[in-house]
Amino acid sequence: MLHGYLPAILEGLSMTLRVAALSLLIACGFGLAGAVAKLSDSRAARLVADVYTTLIRGLPELVLMLIIFYGGQIAINNAAERWGYGYIDIDPFIAGTVTMGFISGAYLTETFRGAILAIPKGQIEAGHAFGLSRFDVLTRITLPQMVRHAIPGFANNWLVMVKATALVSIIGLDDMVHRAGLASAATREPFTFYTAIAAIYLAITTVSILALHALEKRYSLGVRKAEL
Repeated sequence: MLHGYLPAILEGLSMTLRVAALSLLIACGFGLAGAVAKLSDSRAARLVADVYTTLIRGLPELVLMLIIFYGGQIAINNAAERWGYGYIDIDPFIAGTVTMGFISGAYLTETFRGAILAIPKGQIEAGHAFGLSRFDVLTRITLPQMVRHAIPGFANNWLVMVKATALVSIIGLDDMVHRAGLASAATREPFTFYTAIAAIYLAITTVSILALHALEKRYSLGVRKAEL
């Protein structure tokens, strides 16, 4: 099947899934930090978060990935030269995951911010009235309830992120798309291999949709839906 290239493509799939999973963790970190900053009383924090989300959401992902990858490598090596170190070659896996997480974090910032705003303010005020610190209110009241409101937007961001992992092949990461490109060049059958990886991406997104739908139902237990 696939002229014997299927095992190599499946190895690339493993790399693709690792990039997506780690990028998601990084994106959640940026998203939570950005949402908290946008809702904070600090004007400086809100300004930084606004600039972050505006810039990232306003530029193409491919352009951002190339800028961050090559620009970051230049900045790191300039700093290394000042400190007397030699040339540092950034690992494409680290660069790809950090870049994907940084980009997706801007979208998750708005998802998490909307989810936090959906929580009744009275519950947060009640937490403060009982003497809970801001951190306790965040971890015990805000975050547990935020999950239910954030799942639909989170699901969309995850699906976009999974598909966007195809971009990491541009910076030299040996993922599924990169291996399919090598196989198609060797066999001169690009349609066959790119159709195969399209089917694999479709399978990943389908399983993700089912899993996230089940998660949404789990977090919606005991919640009464408004009747229209």
